[in-house]
Amino acid sequence: MKHSISAMLLGTALMFGMAGGAIAQDKNIKIGVLTDNSGLYADLGGPGSTVAAQMAIEDSGLAAKGWKLDLISADHQNKPDIGTTIARQWIDVEKVDIFMDVLNSGVALAVNNVVKEKNSVMINTGAATSDLTNAQCSPNTVHWVYDTYMLANSTGQALVKAGGDTWYFLTADYAFGHALERDTAAVVVKSGGKVIGTVRHPLNTADFSSFLLQAQASKAKIIGMANAGGDTTNTIKQAAEFGIVSGGQKLAGLLLFITDVHALGLKVAQGLNFTETFYWDMNDGTRAFSKRFSERMKNKAMPSMVQAGVYSGLLHYFKTLEAMGGNPHDGGKVVAKMKELPTDDALFGQGTIRADGRKLHPAYLFEVKKPEESKGPWDYYKLIGTTPGDQAFRPLSESACALVKK
Repeated sequence: MKHSISAMLLGTALMFGMAGGAIAQDKNIKIGVLTDNSGLYADLGGPGSTVAAQMAIEDSGLAAKGWKLDLISADHQNKPDIGTTIARQWIDVEKVDIFMDVLNSGVALAVNNVVKEKNSVMINTGAATSDLTNAQCSPNTVHWVYDTYMLANSTGQALVKAGGDTWYFLTADYAFGHALERDTAAVVVKSGGKVIGTVRHPLNTADFSSFLLQAQASKAKIIGMANAGGDTTNTIKQAAEFGIVSGGQKLAGLLLFITDVHALGLKVAQGLNFTETFYWDMNDGTRAFSKRFSERMKNKAMPSMVQAGVYSGLLHYFKTLEAMGGNPHDGGKVVAKMKELPTDDALFGQGTIRADGRKLHPAYLFEVKKPEESKGPWDYYKLIGTTPGDQAFRPLSESACALVKK
């Protein structure tokens, strides 16, 4: 009897051992790019994010090492309920391992909860809200490119120091706009400035006239645009019609992308100050990637920082799975390992991922060139200042993230 029990236990141990080995050697990865493919953020994320993901798959070299990598994408239409429905379908039925891009802060915060519940992975490169690494932080999420705290800390502080000490906010009325206004207002007041007022507009608005007239009447030196994408470009175009800048007030692009500058043209956008963490013309590495990216895009656009982040973030994820010897399909374990390994790629340089899921890299304060300063297509930015990665984002000492040990 003892022998048969021993044999059974040994057989069970062997089965578990084989299963463990099978898990360790699982080399299947399914990537889902969840983005805005058709709305006001499609140019800065959208199809370009899927192109960036495909480039990361190819450049990883994993296929040649026996890995199977699948890529799918979907349009969340900037609606949190649609985003979460897709997320559950992807995890439960499609067996998606990792969510990429997920721009729109409302969608991102909702999907963040699903990813945590289902123990999947999200590398968020598109949403701005700093809550993803603060009160809403998750052991399954990494926030890769930028956030509202960083934007406020760089652009907001620089404008107050330059004399822009009275502010009026024109804010997109949802999670992103509220977070950007909150974080920028805090920096303005801390830097010695004053917030005179705020007006909020619906997402994807065509007519900004009533909001701009209120901002103009406030006589604030700075009109802070706490919006993004098509909302920002429409605000700037209509502000020009009202003579707001020529009347002495300054527009602050608290979140501006190269695709926005391209849509506006240098004649309208010249002189705008804003912060990004990636620009295609920073160095040889960024130029080489951006040239390849542009060749794949139907409109030949250069990559936004969101799209560059998809490429960079996926490369680190692939490097992590390779170091683990396979895909455990355990989001918490994978993200923990991602935090252990230093990040390093041609687009964002060397960096780290903190305990709260915040990816650290430098933030760059840019100014849009005058038309006569531009040497050719997409040559739009002048570098004004750089904030090191360890100073650009919210200090851990101020974090409300439960993952941070105090």
